[in-house]
Amino acid sequence: MKKTIIGISGDVGSFSSQAAEEYARKNDIANYEIAYLITVESVLRQLDKNKIDLGIFPIENSNGGIVIESINAMSKHVFKINEIFEIPVIHCLLTKPGISKEDIKTIASHDQALRQCKMYLKRKWAETNLKETEDTAKSAKQLSKGELEESTAVLAPESCATLYGLIVMEKGIQDLKFNFTNFLAVKK
Repeated sequence: MKKTIIGISGDVGSFSSQAAEEYARKNDIANYEIAYLITVESVLRQLDKNKIDLGIFPIENSNGGIVIESINAMSKHVFKINEIFEIPVIHCLLTKPGISKEDIKTIASHDQALRQCKMYLKRKWAETNLKETEDTAKSAKQLSKGELEESTAVLAPESCATLYGLIVMEKGIQDLKFNFTNFLAVKK
């Protein structure tokens, strides 16, 4: 049986990774491999080249609204929507071990994560610099590898703490308690 290659717009531990695993489980796809393509543009480009069998990426969040990155990428490619489905999204503030709240100078994450935690960030981190990145999980990976300053915290899924040796400073920081993202599963 041929392995299904699922390309996602995220890194290991991302919400897109969680969405791909949920999609595979729901659709009884046991023999699959995830290609971590980071951006929606990369996913759709790889789909165009037949390098992946299925692409999964976010389209809209219940709090953050439309995922602009997805709209921009979708306008350049032709594909079929196989399914639209949602997963719950719970954001965490992650830091390197030994970092205290007073040490944090920058909070980095994908634009959507920053938008979904906008009021939390204004309320608790009004004086902190915000930095947009390509992906929540990639930000966590970069922090763990020292590619981001130690004084940086990231907004990312809780799974990234274990994957990348980070500490959960705060969990469930999204502005809406019930925060869901709609994902597209697309084929050529």
